[in-house]
Amino acid sequence: MASIQPLGDRVLVRPDAAEEKTASGIIIPDTAKEKPQRGTVVSAGPGKYENGTKIDMTVKAGDKVLYGKYSGTELTLDGTDYLIMRESDILGIVS
Repeated sequence: MASIQPLGDRVLVRPDAAEEKTASGIIIPDTAKEKPQRGTVVSAGPGKYENGTKIDMTVKAGDKVLYGKYSGTELTLDGTDYLIMRESDILGIVS
């Protein structure tokens, strides 16, 4: 299995699966599914340096996060879809 270790302030996120049905039970076709905006952090970089000071990462592996609709770069590794994005693209941690 290949692995990716993000650098700097980047985060590797596994997006949640898109909704298959609406709340009322209507099945959503593949062409109408919305891109998920929620996922799980798989790994995070060490942080970044700004003006000679290290800024540590706020998120860690296992955190459930919300991110912008068009955030990150999509990639597929061993048949699993991931997003790699900057920590600043993450809107919040879901508890």
